[in-house]
Amino acid sequence: MAKKSKNTENIEEVVESLNPVEVPVAEETVKAETDGSVVSAKDSTLDQTVSAVKTDAAIFNRQGVDVDIVKERKKQKILHISKNVFVYAFLTVCAVLAFLPFYWMIISSVKTEMEFREPNPTFFPHTFKWKNYAAVLTQTSSSTSGSFWQILINTLTVGLISTSIGVIVTIVTAYALAKMNFKGKNLLFGLMMATMMIPGEMYTITNYLTISSWHWNNSFTVLILPFLVSVYYVYLLRNNFMQIPNSLYQAAKVDGLSDMGYLVKVMVPLTAPTLISITLLKFIGTWNSYIWPRLVNSPNWQMITNWVTRGFVDRGGELYGGFYSPSEPLNTLKMAAVCMVSLPLFILFICCRKYIMHGVSKSGTKG
Repeated sequence: MAKKSKNTENIEEVVESLNPVEVPVAEETVKAETDGSVVSAKDSTLDQTVSAVKTDAAIFNRQGVDVDIVKERKKQKILHISKNVFVYAFLTVCAVLAFLPFYWMIISSVKTEMEFREPNPTFFPHTFKWKNYAAVLTQTSSSTSGSFWQILINTLTVGLISTSIGVIVTIVTAYALAKMNFKGKNLLFGLMMATMMIPGEMYTITNYLTISSWHWNNSFTVLILPFLVSVYYVYLLRNNFMQIPNSLYQAAKVDGLSDMGYLVKVMVPLTAPTLISITLLKFIGTWNSYIWPRLVNSPNWQMITNWVTRGFVDRGGELYGGFYSPSEPLNTLKMAAVCMVSLPLFILFICCRKYIMHGVSKSGTKG
């Protein structure tokens, strides 16, 4: 074979630097006239590749494209930082607006009544009136209202009992709908889901007439049984149970584990985040119940939210020396009562928020 020309050798060096992968070609040589010499098929392929590269380079040069990698990276970095600044600024504004009512509630609870009633509101108290909380706690029971401690015991009793029984019933019902096979299961689940579209106010009067005919008024029973189980919680837990593979159930059966043992030892631990979120939400719902306890029970048997709405007065002139009438409700005392009732829920949510978010989000997916 004739000796390669100098131009051909330069072309090979350029192409090898651009693409080190060797292009497979036939070993047969073909004759081509390049400065009076014979080149192989490989040399012809290299010539075509270099020609295409030069053509592309010429096109970019004609269009005036000059890519500066450092400049582009700086531009992308600035764009990314600007985007993050905008997002966090927007979230900060939303957080401030969401926290503003709670801030107003807190500062109003420690203001004096005169400052609270000023036409121009103040966003920071001139004088801190911590005695407002003590005055709220000393509101003793009478023939028309219960004390704070009595109402608190009522709320904790109803909350603990209804939450415990409700969670147990929810677990059993969700397990039956998710893992057990029986006739009419899908129809039953569909009917349960359909009840979620009915507003609770539509059956309040019916429930009231029913419990009145059974003489359940002024008792814990009327606060626990009518709202013991929530279809929404059954739906959440059922979706979570359906994510657990059936192979675990078969393995448990091989080991001689009963259905109840499988539920307690396998299903419940695997769905702990969802169960924790259901327990917390159930207790919070009981703590915040307002209309039903006020409708069916007397003040001594009502819940903590009913106690907050009652009028708090300056009894004996302990706060303002008789400046306000003993029968005139004070707004600052009511704000202090609201803070006292809301504080346990704030602490509970802050400590357990990751379980609530994880449980609700995980139970909404399948697979």
